Amino acid sequence: MSHTASARATTHSTPRTVAVGLVVVTVAIIGTFVHQSASSSTPSFSAPLQDQGDVIVEAGGAITTADGEITEADGALPDGVTVFDGGYPGIANLDADLLQTLRAAATDAADDGIEFQVNSGWRSPEYQNQLLREAISEYGSAEEAARWVATADTSAHVSGNAVDVGSSDTAAWLSGHGAAYGLCQIYGNESWHYELRPEAIDRGCPPMYDDPTHDPRMQR
Repeated sequence: MSHTASARATTHSTPRTVAVGLVVVTVAIIGTFVHQSASSSTPSFSAPLQDQGDVIVEAGGAITTADGEITEADGALPDGVTVFDGGYPGIANLDADLLQTLRAAATDAADDGIEFQVNSGWRSPEYQNQLLREAISEYGSAEEAARWVATADTSAHVSGNAVDVGSSDTAAWLSGHGAAYGLCQIYGNESWHYELRPEAIDRGCPPMYDDPTHDPRMQR
């Protein structure tokens, strides 16, 4: 083939090569956009969970607390629950002697127009730990939070040996009459927190601790 023929052949083949190349590039670009679009609209369920402290963000976008939801099964009580509402674990799981004594006192208090509503009774360890975390966040330190919320392994609520009464009228009635039943306020800073002290029937309630940090039971 002469130099002129060779050049002519090259000249005729160039547009075809360029066209093929453009098609390949276009297909690649379109494929990239399709992949990106699919990735953004469909969550990747194989992606790992992202742990953000007490909150877990799942790959699909769902958010749950690390300990899960606190429910009535953990001892959470709705408003208006009384010591007679044994259908709630927060009441039913109280120490049997404490619950019997509370009901006896509540029966007598009803003659004075007082209803023994309960804000909190028995609590699961998970519930207690959540309350402690909230107290640390509210008060700014574990030391200050300890004046109000015990750890799960020391709490009288977790063991079922304490009840927080739900009104100032109930607390006032127990302050005046509780010792006769062995029901005593334990901490000076918690007028709502009562525990059973059977010896108080004969001796009166023992001196109160200023707060839980002064209670030897809390020093585990």
